[in-house]
Amino acid sequence: MTFPTTTDAMAAERLFQKAGLEGRLIPVPGFIRAGCGLAWSAPAGMGQKLCEAAREHGTAYEECQEALL
Repeated sequence: MTFPTTTDAMAAERLFQKAGLEGRLIPVPGFIRAGCGLAWSAPAGMGQKLCEAAREHGTAYEECQEALL
């Protein structure tokens, strides 16, 4: 999951941690574009849960992608 701003990335981090969703903020890999340079890295298959949680809580994100790192 990528974010438009660092503030949005940090808000998502707090949200996901409180919700018990696995993952962590990482620098955006070179093959992905993101506004702030941060992405949420999570186990495969978590994308839909993360996007739903962000939408439900009004946390801005750019897109959800799955990539093997």
